[in-house]
Amino acid sequence: MGFSTSISETIILIAAVILASSFSAYAIYAGISLQSNIIQNLDTFKQNLHTRIDIGYATINETTSPSHFVIYVKNTGTLPLTDFPMIDLYVGEYGKAVLYPYSKGAIVGSGKFNLTDVDEDGIWEVGESAIIKAYPKQSPSAQIYEVKIVPYRGIPSSYLFPPSP
Repeated sequence: MGFSTSISETIILIAAVILASSFSAYAIYAGISLQSNIIQNLDTFKQNLHTRIDIGYATINETTSPSHFVIYVKNTGTLPLTDFPMIDLYVGEYGKAVLYPYSKGAIVGSGKFNLTDVDEDGIWEVGESAIIKAYPKQSPSAQIYEVKIVPYRGIPSSYLFPPSP
């Protein structure tokens, strides 16, 4: 009976070691996975804080038919921007602004906007200004207009302006 007890204890001991090893391996995996997720979330949050666009001035260009919006903006963040289609632009009557999708070839009356950085290299660098032209499908007419620009990841900017005198 002494020999079978020793074998049983040995089997239980081996099973306990395997079970403890499995548990510790899973705990290490879970810890590394959690750490990776935290680092990724911090990087995303950091990028959100470092992407910022400020509106300096906006007006309506009435020399076209229909008239269109001209918005002067500046990259005041710490990261250059190149993915212009990921920028949301809302322009229109105060409280009724309309979303304009990006199109490099936006034209008058298209309901889209285009963005041109000052040096026209396609990279909107830190501190560089850009001109956004938003082309509504019909001429705008309101007492007060609003513009809101929202980068994909970053801090949005709003601006209110009256129509041209």
